[in-house]
Amino acid sequence: QVQLVESGGGSVQAGGSLRLSCAASGYSYNTLCMGWFRQAPGKEREAVAAIGSAGNPVYADSVKGRFTISKDNAKNTLYLQMNSLKPEDTAMYYCAARGSGGFCFAKIKIYDYNYWGQGTQVTVSS
Repeated sequence: QVQLVESGGGSVQAGGSLRLSCAASGYSYNTLCMGWFRQAPGKEREAVAAIGSAGNPVYADSVKGRFTISKDNAKNTLYLQMNSLKPEDTAMYYCAARGSGGFCFAKIKIYDYNYWGQGTQVTVSS
């Protein structure tokens, strides 16, 4: 059973930075394809970023130029560096994964993932 554990959330002022981490364990796939999603109160869960095997990331328009997704395959850990944070970035952030026999394409649809972490809260004050 794949386990995803997020960390790194917190409260910051607008313009600040946070780095989220997601540690993956318990899987037997050759590769885990991973991404970040978020959900604000009263809103639907939305994609933030995903990364493919070639290291090519995909970002939501709202975070382009501010957020950077990366993956350390040796540590089985996914990261999200968030800079220039805005109040509208306030949400619960979730790590997501799907198993793969090899190559990963960066995908940003919820239905592309079948494993989810418990989430880490990010709060940005103005």
